[in-house]
Amino acid sequence: MSNTSSTSKTQRSQKSQTSQKNQTSRETDEPQEGRESSEPSRGEAAESRPTPMQVLRHARTQLAELTGMAPESVSSFEQTEDGWTLEVEVLEMARVPDTMSLLASYQVELDADGELTGYRRVRRYERGRADPRRSGGR
Repeated sequence: MSNTSSTSKTQRSQKSQTSQKNQTSRETDEPQEGRESSEPSRGEAAESRPTPMQVLRHARTQLAELTGMAPESVSSFEQTEDGWTLEVEVLEMARVPDTMSLLASYQVELDADGELTGYRRVRRYERGRADPRRSGGR
């Protein structure tokens, strides 16, 4: 008889847990439905307009693919009427010591979606040297 009563208690406990889980899942489903209906509009806006960080990351990736060189940093970033303009510092030639490595600045043009439309090298310099053109000299 003790087996029977213990089985009955177990069955009641399982039913109680199942009904609690069902109620909890219904409660969590309702707010999610409301959130789901508002998310597509946010998602559409995010897809149609990339954030500045997304633009930077994508520009660096595209430049690396095109040039075969690793971008080290972005030294300027500006939104224009047509999209974006960046200046990206790229390691062109690694040397020892590192201060003798050759770097270059590339001006990168992107459209409003962050797709690269063009690039050009605007200067080349050794890592350890100051650029007189930029520091107020000549």
